[in-house]
Amino acid sequence: MSWKITAFASRDTIQAALIAHEDALDWDADIVIAGSEVAEDRPDDWQLEAWLEEKPGAEVTAAIAALFSGRAPRLIIEELADEDWVTLSQQGVEPIREGPFYVHTPDYPDLDAPGVRNFLIPASQAFGTGQHATTAGCLAMLAHMKRQGTIVRNLADIGTGTGLLAFGAMHLWPRARAVASDIDAVCGPVVIGNAEANGVPLGNGSGRLAMIIAQGMDHPLLRLLAPYDLLIANILAGPLVDLAPEFAATVSPGGSVLLAGLLETQEPGVRVAYRRAGLRLAGRMVRGDWSILWLRKRLQRD
Repeated sequence: MSWKITAFASRDTIQAALIAHEDALDWDADIVIAGSEVAEDRPDDWQLEAWLEEKPGAEVTAAIAALFSGRAPRLIIEELADEDWVTLSQQGVEPIREGPFYVHTPDYPDLDAPGVRNFLIPASQAFGTGQHATTAGCLAMLAHMKRQGTIVRNLADIGTGTGLLAFGAMHLWPRARAVASDIDAVCGPVVIGNAEANGVPLGNGSGRLAMIIAQGMDHPLLRLLAPYDLLIANILAGPLVDLAPEFAATVSPGGSVLLAGLLETQEPGVRVAYRRAGLRLAGRMVRGDWSILWLRKRLQRD
């Protein structure tokens, strides 16, 4: 992408804009939006960044300004060098260590330590290297679920990105049959390449990962392999709410759903949707401003 728009504001203001973006049904999918802290020592100072391939015109800047409910901060527009901004954003990122997992880019070597499962996830066009707080939190929650005695024979990772969470779950439950899906077609070859690089078996059956492109649960294979003992979805709060009935229908009684990608302020709405669908809270983590939720399906409806 060759252009970027940046807006600086308070954490609450940027988070409100992210929620507005999520709720914008007619948003141009070619405009990628992200929010983050400006610096670790300034937790209340945030920035909203938008990336796009063409120079933004008045319509684009108006759409971004509208995310701020008419009180938009100054929008800084800059042209970027003709480079892969996703790759650049991930270069030099510090590795993460969560439970038995060590996730790193090619800039760092494996961690040579007993009991550690290394995952090499190179920068790519798919999001989710594990550096994001939600992905790291999901790895920590998966390890917690394993320690709590959770049994998984059949799992699905919806919105898989690079495949990392599916890989992590397969390490913890090595005999499980796994399927990973994403709405973005670019994720297909990315996940397959990452699986091969990390020694994750591909295919159908016990201990193997099948990769598909699908919107939500709308795929024959996802329906065929249901019910799932574990369903992972690190996406966005809006889709999580919309998919609650489908997720609940495809999880076995007593099965687990791991949700992430939602701000802590969005958590109450997500929990209500899943409680209505018959799932109860089994565990919760907060990483920064993000919630990670472990839910379990009731053995029988009340």
